[in-house]
Amino acid sequence: MSIDPRRLLGLAFASADLLMEVENGQVILALGAAQRIMGLDERSVMGRVFRDLFTAADRPLVEAVLNVMSDGFRRGPVTLRMAGEPPRHVNLTMRALPDNGGRISVSVTPAPAPSGQVDEIGLRSRESFEDIARGLFEAARVTGLELELAMVDFSGLDVVRDQLSPREAHALDVKLAGAVRAESHAGGMATRLSSERFALVRTKSDHPDDMAQRLTKSTTLTATAHVVPLDAGVAPARGLKALRYALDDFLREGLKDSPPISLSEAMNRSVKRTLAKAGALGVAVSQRRFTLAYQPVVNLATGIAHHHEALVRFEDGGSPFQLIRMAEELDLIEELDHAIAEMAVQRLAGDRTGAIKLAVNVSGRTIVNEGFVDHIGRLLAKHDKAKGRLIFEITESSAIDDLPRANQHIQALRGLGSLVCLDDFGAGASSFAYLQELSLDIVKIDGRYVRELAGSGRDGAMVRHLVQMCRDLNIRTVAEMVETVEVEEVVRKAGVDFAQGWLFGKPADKPQPALKVASVTPAARRAGISEGWG
Repeated sequence: MSIDPRRLLGLAFASADLLMEVENGQVILALGAAQRIMGLDERSVMGRVFRDLFTAADRPLVEAVLNVMSDGFRRGPVTLRMAGEPPRHVNLTMRALPDNGGRISVSVTPAPAPSGQVDEIGLRSRESFEDIARGLFEAARVTGLELELAMVDFSGLDVVRDQLSPREAHALDVKLAGAVRAESHAGGMATRLSSERFALVRTKSDHPDDMAQRLTKSTTLTATAHVVPLDAGVAPARGLKALRYALDDFLREGLKDSPPISLSEAMNRSVKRTLAKAGALGVAVSQRRFTLAYQPVVNLATGIAHHHEALVRFEDGGSPFQLIRMAEELDLIEELDHAIAEMAVQRLAGDRTGAIKLAVNVSGRTIVNEGFVDHIGRLLAKHDKAKGRLIFEITESSAIDDLPRANQHIQALRGLGSLVCLDDFGAGASSFAYLQELSLDIVKIDGRYVRELAGSGRDGAMVRHLVQMCRDLNIRTVAEMVETVEVEEVVRKAGVDFAQGWLFGKPADKPQPALKVASVTPAARRAGISEGWG
């Protein structure tokens, strides 16, 4: 068989272990280590339908790439899994060399399995997407690889899907996922943001409009694409967190600020606005531009306030929940935790009665840092009257990534005379792991389980079992969001030790005695907002 020198050029150019040539979707040539890489000899590869060499989840990606190939176009490397067993992954780079009769040169090299999890159609969950993207952006800063975050809009997709049968709608989702993945870094960095929007990380190359045209051709749906470049002056970790926060903000708020501007400009503005907010929040924390409000936590056996939780209130009146979330996203939470503890200790030191006890929140990110324990030790050494009156509530809004270290620091705080509470138990997926690994004094039951107790036998059973488990571990319990007499009665009968909620008092500028039950009218609260953060 005579071989066109152009094919050998493709092999040399690719520096590949295996070169294949594809024409009209069929492999017409295979040169190199096919047996080692693919588990098939060269002859058995030739004549096969190219897409069928790969798993069903990866075939839509292959089809999307083949569908848009034209002279001079290059795509890859993308990481795909070969069909069959044992599992084999390869990197493919596909090129349509000029004047090669429409044939596509495919260079193939062995590849490790991609990290992280993807769904059945090859898309990442939002969490996995963000984790991998963070690593990519940090690596890009070292290697010089230019990456960008892109958002893809398939306007009208919902209308089209509504007209399809379930099977047809699924087939459309598979095609969309393959097309979006084909534009992403290594073919594996795409996620679905909403019913019509996708996000992907890609190598900076052509104009977003070119990507949109390819997506439109691959899917036969109208696509628009917009990219958000990273600011080189922002550290990759913080820059990506700002992008993530801004993306949430944009999806929530849309174009309401300036409807005429492009989506890309709106995204850029959102990123800048987020970074500006982060700067302002940093100033607010460092300059102590916030106050504390105090809500009683009542001993159900006596009806008297056992202690008060100190809740942060910012000067601008913004939602404490959202600002705390931003502080955690943008690595400002530790400084805020330090500042709140300082203010609480000063309040305790200024209390002449010596009867007040205060609880402050500590993020899961802060408790693993030994600097926090050192800071508390210095504060209590300076303000001796505060010893034994400061309680720490470890929140689950940010995961604890080192439980042994966290437990070491918790025991150090207990050694300073402080009680330690696990806040919002049940709000996160790791609650029981925390209870198993951390030696605690108190567990606060998440308000979502408490608020509807009067009408939910299932939640009541869960609370009773949790209380008994804590009792066996010599841990006391707090029920938050107790807003009605009926719920108070249920938690009391369940054996809960303490209760907190508007039934006993609103957050106030100064610690106040618990209100009598009859004098309080419960106020409506939004689901999912924890009193622990306001």
